[in-house]
Amino acid sequence: MRVAILCSSPYSETGCAVAARLSQLGYVPVGALTLPSWDRRTILRKVGQWGLHDSLHYAVAKLSPGKSTIQKQIRNPYLESALRHGDGVFRSVREVAHTYGFPVATCSDQNSPRAIAQLEQWSPDLAIFTGGDILRDEVLKVPRLGILNAHLALLPEVRGMSSPEWSLLCGVPLGITIHFMDSGLDTGPILLRREFAGADGCDSPADLRNKMIAEGIELIAEAVAGLDRGTIPAVPQTDREKDRQFFVMHERLKAMATRRLKKVRLNPVSGGSNG
Repeated sequence: MRVAILCSSPYSETGCAVAARLSQLGYVPVGALTLPSWDRRTILRKVGQWGLHDSLHYAVAKLSPGKSTIQKQIRNPYLESALRHGDGVFRSVREVAHTYGFPVATCSDQNSPRAIAQLEQWSPDLAIFTGGDILRDEVLKVPRLGILNAHLALLPEVRGMSSPEWSLLCGVPLGITIHFMDSGLDTGPILLRREFAGADGCDSPADLRNKMIAEGIELIAEAVAGLDRGTIPAVPQTDREKDRQFFVMHERLKAMATRRLKKVRLNPVSGGSNG
């Protein structure tokens, strides 16, 4: 199985963890395609998510590891096991690539002719999206099987942004869906659909999201292995199920979601489901 990785930045922890985890399981990527380190859109998105202070702290920890402990170099603590390498941690996709022997290419736009040409050169059976641009059809059709995404909610019930928070507000069980990407928003065929049972240890929506990201990486690895063996089917979402989409959540609603999370912690999910 020839797998490529699409990253929002060479320093994306999720991108690093996916590349490292797949490599550990024998699915060494044929290449990683990443946006530049200082891509304006990515920086603005991270500052919006984390705030300026935390974003600067993250950049310093990645670029100056000697000044930080291993724990401080990792923003998402649930990714530590995937990022651990020797006496330190992988700080960039390039470090993972150097260890496992695969190329990394940088592009200013994942939909650009240059990006498409690079993916075509690698000829992947499958690509894993870990962040970046909204992908267009020209990119989506390059990998033989398609491009996988880990969505932090159950599909088709909760599509779009702030999905863990909207799940809490709408009374939908927390969950993770591994699906193929298509031209719609979270509307592609589903490979895995699992309820998330780990919210009881989370004290904030940010902590919940971090823990779900780590679980999503394990589900991506499971999906890649299943596709390689031919044991996992892709189940299309019906048109009727595709018409509910959520957007970035207002701070007042986030506060409500936080209160709902506390209730979930007191009544954790007892099991999961496959789809």
